[in-house]
Amino acid sequence: MSKQSKKTKDLPLVLKVEDLMQILSIGKNTAYRLVRSGKIYSVRVGRFYRIPRDAFEEYLRKTSE
Repeated sequence: MSKQSKKTKDLPLVLKVEDLMQILSIGKNTAYRLVRSGKIYSVRVGRFYRIPRDAFEEYLRKTSE
C-alpha cells in the first residue's frame, strides 16, 4: 500500500472546501477555483460544495503523474 493511499483512507468519505484548504495548504480562492472548474469533482448541496474522497484521490493521482 502506498504512503499516499494510507493517508487518504483516514479522510472522511465527503470533504468540504475547508478540508481541501487544510490538506493541500491552499487558500480559499484556489480551493473554490479547483471545484468550480471541475478539476476536482464536486457536488453542490445547497450553497455548499462537497467533494467525494474518491474524487479527491483521483485528483491527487492525476497531479502526481
